[in-house]
Amino acid sequence: MAGEIPDLEAQVRTGTGKGAARQARRDNLVPGIVYGGGAEPLSINIPYNTLLKRLKAGRFLSTLFNLKVEGHEDVRVICRNVQRDVVKDQPTHLDLMRLRRTSKINLFIHVNFENEAIAPGIKKGGVLTVVRPEVELMVTAGDIPDHITVDLTGLDIGDTVTISNVTLPEGAKPTIDRDFVIANISAPSGLRSAGVDDDEEVDEAEEA
Repeated sequence: MAGEIPDLEAQVRTGTGKGAARQARRDNLVPGIVYGGGAEPLSINIPYNTLLKRLKAGRFLSTLFNLKVEGHEDVRVICRNVQRDVVKDQPTHLDLMRLRRTSKINLFIHVNFENEAIAPGIKKGGVLTVVRPEVELMVTAGDIPDHITVDLTGLDIGDTVTISNVTLPEGAKPTIDRDFVIANISAPSGLRSAGVDDDEEVDEAEEA
């Protein structure tokens, strides 16, 4: 089921037009608009430092937020656009879209790996190489999984886990239309190095 959705705090922006937006920026705020969800658009301001921290954390455009605005009910939103200053590359405006519980959205979902200790390949000294610690899925806003699980039971050295090997939550589907790799169990570095040396010796023998 859904994990904790991060809060995004904002305040109602009084006034309309470019003048109010410019004043917000002078006050170290980033103006924005909240739309959709069957309600009227709402003009807001978000503290510049708060938004910048969220942007630096990554995945801002694919993260679901719980928008908190004083005087309004909390609502789930996802950012659809962040405008930036063409010279300073600083955020100057953002568009947030309200989501109904039935809305379909694309989000990056964390991948958990279980039973690593009992996987034959790991017991032999193999190394779990995680190609995708997160997977982008299309999910329903009202039923967002906290993670997906990859069971490593029975996997040996050389085995690969692809998205088709994973049981996804009901209603979720990958956004990539191919059977992509999530992780694999590779040979220990010592064995790999030995393998390279052996190959080189065979090549040299053949040349002789």
